[in-house]
Amino acid sequence: MQATVKFLLVDDLEDNLLALCALLRRDGVELLTARSGRQALELLLLHDVALAILDVQMPEMDGFELAELMRGSDRTRHVPLIFVTAGAHDQGRVFAGYDTGAVDFLFKPIEPHILQSKAAVFHDLFRQKQQLAQALHERTETLRLNEMFVAALGHDLRNPLNAILVAATL
Repeated sequence: MQATVKFLLVDDLEDNLLALCALLRRDGVELLTARSGRQALELLLLHDVALAILDVQMPEMDGFELAELMRGSDRTRHVPLIFVTAGAHDQGRVFAGYDTGAVDFLFKPIEPHILQSKAAVFHDLFRQKQQLAQALHERTETLRLNEMFVAALGHDLRNPLNAILVAATL
């Protein structure tokens, strides 16, 4: 059985987190919530996430700063990011979001079907990544066992073959 897929939701407002949780709740998904960038980083140390949805405007550390810190770590460099904001439709901020590695930038109020569809894509991609990693592990183990078998077979056959060669030479 596969582990659950984890999504990280980061917003400084509890109501926004509750709304995101309600939209993204489904079987096989664990929703991790953080009210600050610092809390999000702590969760990222403990969990592998398939998707991070980050609020842009937060006190202390905004979503862009959090994204830059995530991109600076090998562990979280490849986590897909979706920014959400209630701010004005400013193209500069949108481009700044994409520059920090976001895969999308959504404005509040969020269209539920769009967010759910985007999250489903990353859920499925993460599942496929898990399946590929499992298949690679199984094949690597099979190869290791085959190499051990061939080594043992070669060793076990070498002695009788050496005796036959010595006898044939005599």
